[in-house]
Amino acid sequence: MLQDPLTLYKLIVLYMLDRVNFSMTAAQVSDFILEKDYTNFLTLQQVINDLTESRLITSETVRNRTHLSITPEGRETLLYFEGHISPAIKEEINTYFKENEYDLRNEVSVQGNYYKSTSGEYEAHLIAKDRETNLVEITLSVPTEEIASSICDNWQKKNQEIYQHLISELF
Repeated sequence: MLQDPLTLYKLIVLYMLDRVNFSMTAAQVSDFILEKDYTNFLTLQQVINDLTESRLITSETVRNRTHLSITPEGRETLLYFEGHISPAIKEEINTYFKENEYDLRNEVSVQGNYYKSTSGEYEAHLIAKDRETNLVEITLSVPTEEIASSICDNWQKKNQEIYQHLISELF
């Protein structure tokens, strides 16, 4: 068995990211690990930072969400050390994904971000994905940051009906 609890926490994060074919947000990983009382928030942040620095996972921040993905090196490490994760923990993770995969995938498949363009306006960049395929990608130029932020927030709530509207109007 592992002597260092941090190593176990790292393996748990790698195992979680390896079990899905989409990126997970740091909040999604945290929700599961903290709910199960495996460790505390600060230790988990250290684990995620260590995994990122050692290039076993990638971390990309989009607006206020940090998206995590396992790297090939992370998969290789997990393959070598996966036996150090107890069957009970693996079963809890697998059950969690069976019960929540649709919601988890849906949460990360809709992305909205904005930035200030060189013209001085703001651009809201909106994406809806299915796995790694972009179903729709829209960039809207707007005059203020507040409008751009509002568009991104509303995209999270209304993306399906907007996508359906576009499809019905264009086909």
